[in-house]
Amino acid sequence: MKTIFHKASSRGDANHGWLHSRHTFSFANYYNPERIHFGALRVLNDDFVAPGEGFGTHPHDNMEIVSIPLEGDLEHRDSMGNISVIKHGDIQVMSAGSGITHSEYNKNNDKPVKFLQIWIFPNKKNVTPRYDQITLNANDRHNKFQQILSPNPDDEGVWIHQNAWFHLGRFYEGVSTEYKLKLNGNGIYIFVIKGDFSVEEFELGERDGVEITESNSIKIVSKSAESEMLIMEVPMEW
Repeated sequence: MKTIFHKASSRGDANHGWLHSRHTFSFANYYNPERIHFGALRVLNDDFVAPGEGFGTHPHDNMEIVSIPLEGDLEHRDSMGNISVIKHGDIQVMSAGSGITHSEYNKNNDKPVKFLQIWIFPNKKNVTPRYDQITLNANDRHNKFQQILSPNPDDEGVWIHQNAWFHLGRFYEGVSTEYKLKLNGNGIYIFVIKGDFSVEEFELGERDGVEITESNSIKIVSKSAESEMLIMEVPMEW
């Protein structure tokens, strides 16, 4: 097993007033040659958008883009004609493929939006752009992992053009569990949304992360009440 620990405070910090974003990997003006990407996982941004503010219309191509709202309401509009609002409990996915434009705005003028913005390199280029969102039952991740993303349209959660699997888990203090990889050779990036966990030899707090490779299973213990974790399993080569 190989591991690299990322303390929350070590992330890139971009504060634009209307947007405060913490970057796990190099993004925009934040560049760290040791943190360009983790396998197919290219971007993990922890975003705070002020009331009434947002990202104006901008383009993407050949990237799988996943948004996980943590708080508030985020309005999405795109060049495919989709207009929607995502909120805590939803998962949004876009296959940018041959090219799309979209905007994202805080729907509310009285409270912020907090969400995770995640980009994954696809295993197919120039596919027809696609948008989807689903609402999950949070009870299905109580003291266990709930699959929220996979490469299979028929599986639980959203799907993308990549051999990746994402899971969310919410645990009481003292609960011990194990994550087993879906595909041999994949790597795992663990990101703590809230609370505290022991992950193998590491003690992780809120917004800490750890890269894990060359292992088929990961032992995890929740160290505080209502701890929540996101596990991203991605190919290291694609």
